[in-house]
Amino acid sequence: MMLPRGTDQLLLPVNPLFVAATLAGALACDLLPLGRNPWVPDLLALALAFWNVHQPQRVGVGTAFCFGLLMDVHDGAVLGQHALGYTLLAYLAITARRRLAWFPLPLQALQVLPLFVLAHAVSVAARLVVGGMVPGWNVLAAPLMESLLWPLASWLLLAPQRRAPDPDENRPL
Repeated sequence: MMLPRGTDQLLLPVNPLFVAATLAGALACDLLPLGRNPWVPDLLALALAFWNVHQPQRVGVGTAFCFGLLMDVHDGAVLGQHALGYTLLAYLAITARRRLAWFPLPLQALQVLPLFVLAHAVSVAARLVVGGMVPGWNVLAAPLMESLLWPLASWLLLAPQRRAPDPDENRPL
């Protein structure tokens, strides 16, 4: 049996508080008043997709729905707009998680790009159904930025699990 790439190092179990802290931090970053810039990535969507790929038993579709409702209330958007997009993103990330493990990080970023595009498209479609304005092509900038941030997010969010279980003077990490 062939093992997926990148499995040469066993990861320690993830701390549930770390998962919660990263999701809360991503939510806090999304709550910053940066204006309506289309290129600003949705860090909460990135964190939700990451944890749905790596820890689907801890962060699932229900968590994504709750965070989506929080974003809807904060943005004053159509209730369910972000919730629908995040829920679809979570479902697709859980579905694609086994396939993603076989690819190196740059190719994983390419694989999650359609997931982010589809999540944003569903969110935009929900806004259009209730009479919102048609966005320009620049709406594709945010999913592209999220996909480009995927390798960095993977490196940062998996870093606490890569430490040695019993450090000593020969293995300081």
